Amino acid sequence: MASFLKRKSSNSIDGKSIKVAATATPGTLIHTAVAGTTLGTFDEIWLWAYNGHTSDGELSIEEGSGDSLPMKVTIPCKVGWIPIEPGFILQNAVEIRAFAQVTNVIKIRAFVNTITD
Repeated sequence: MASFLKRKSSNSIDGKSIKVAATATPGTLIHTAVAGTTLGTFDEIWLWAYNGHTSDGELSIEEGSGDSLPMKVTIPCKVGWIPIEPGFILQNAVEIRAFAQVTNVIKIRAFVNTITD
């Protein structure tokens, strides 16, 4: 029987938001996926971003070291939480990192569903 556990991202303190401090690669660590490549064992990643700056900002999300094509998304200023990663799955200790144009103005809130068949 499959198990399903909802958890905070591995780099969150007490489930709080993570400020994106990095402005270049490697970005601020958001989450490290479950270790190993066992079939049927994954982390399902959900991310939202908020921009508290006075203008829109570009956010880059990297999956794994050496991600040569990070996802880039414009986060509008002060409009609330914007979904940026809708439940994609990862494993093998892949790290999700983020960087932005301006330090400490975008924050990310995340949760992870750890799924095992």
